[in-house]
Amino acid sequence: MLTGVTDGIFCCLLGAPPNAVGPLESVESSDGYTFVEVKPGRVLRVKHAGPAPAPTPSPPLSDTAQGDQTGLVRCQRRITVYRNGRLLVENLGRAPRADLLHGQNGSGEPPAALEVELADPAGSDGRSGTGSAGSGSGGRRRRARRPKRTIHIDCEKRITSCKGAQADVVLFFIHGVGGSLAIWKEQLDFFVRLGYEVVAPDLAGHGASSAPQVAAAYTFYALAEDMRAIFKRYAKKRNVLIGHSYGVSFCTFLAHEYPDLVHKVIMINGGGPTALEPSFCSIFNMPTCVLHCLSPCLAWSFLKAGFARQGAKEKQLLKEGNAFNVSSFVLRAMMSGQYWPEGDEVYHAELTVPVLLVHGMHDKFVPVEEDQRMAEILLLAFLKLIDEGSHMVMLECPETVNTLLHEFLLWEPEPSPKALPEPLPAPLEEKK
Repeated sequence: MLTGVTDGIFCCLLGAPPNAVGPLESVESSDGYTFVEVKPGRVLRVKHAGPAPAPTPSPPLSDTAQGDQTGLVRCQRRITVYRNGRLLVENLGRAPRADLLHGQNGSGEPPAALEVELADPAGSDGRSGTGSAGSGSGGRRRRARRPKRTIHIDCEKRITSCKGAQADVVLFFIHGVGGSLAIWKEQLDFFVRLGYEVVAPDLAGHGASSAPQVAAAYTFYALAEDMRAIFKRYAKKRNVLIGHSYGVSFCTFLAHEYPDLVHKVIMINGGGPTALEPSFCSIFNMPTCVLHCLSPCLAWSFLKAGFARQGAKEKQLLKEGNAFNVSSFVLRAMMSGQYWPEGDEVYHAELTVPVLLVHGMHDKFVPVEEDQRMAEILLLAFLKLIDEGSHMVMLECPETVNTLLHEFLLWEPEPSPKALPEPLPAPLEEKK
């Protein structure tokens, strides 16, 4: 604590933020670390590991399917945005089929329509503004509504199982604020042993990536472009995005930008489908030197809120995962740069990729209601709750998280009823 206060005083006197994180000088390629220059002077450390390239390329999905309808899902949706701040999401036809979403909300049939409020007006609870499109209440409000814009989604997606060491499957792991690729250690080791190719970057200013001393380097758009560069460098035919907390937003961005390349998405304690916006009444708006003085208190607070228990094991996990070990300048710039107005509920409702939502029930940063909201908005979503987990659930319950992730990778929809062979007619004797 005394060291932090002393460094903070020097920071105020000298006018320079302390603890600047820079890239490692030595590159140990044998450990699978690579330093990628996404922009001139902007270098990210990336953990890239997996099986050796196959000698022969795998056949295209269309060839392996042989005309089969297994895993083929027809996505038909109409999203209407009204001028009074309401959103109507209609699932047209029979897609998504009931068997895809069975067990998500306890009902056998997916809702034909979902009507919600886009904003949370003062004095009302916008998150509870859901209802059926066929309800007759509020007739006067319905007459006053005028559509602002309408979005139509009509496409077919082939969702297949990512079994074993397939040459065209890559798993991308993206951490959140204050973390590093080390928080994914259990998941990276687990999936590499199973034969998957994995890619996990350190965000700018985190881990061993370079830390520019310019606040604009840590806006959402700057970090999203970094993740785009990493994705384009390592992406193959089928790519699975796994994000935690703030990293979930970058997964959503990539899934929206590359719908044909993103196969599945996994969101761990990511929160609801609301647009990112920094809080003006936050401790992270204090000067950098003050934050540096408070860094021991912030680390202790993160331990209390990020873990369900605060024993020696959790402290060691926090240390090994290099979580919350970033400079005060980077932390302040990251929290102030979370501005992404495009990432609202309409943006999330447009996603057609299957999504697994994992939530630790003891999470004090993200309420479970936000992930439930996300499950309602997304087209193909599965919400899994871990009772003994918190915000850092991948560190607390690695076996449970690995099992859920692996089951989702192996999941694929059942064949469409049209693809099933028709039953043979009964013998004439039985018809009599």
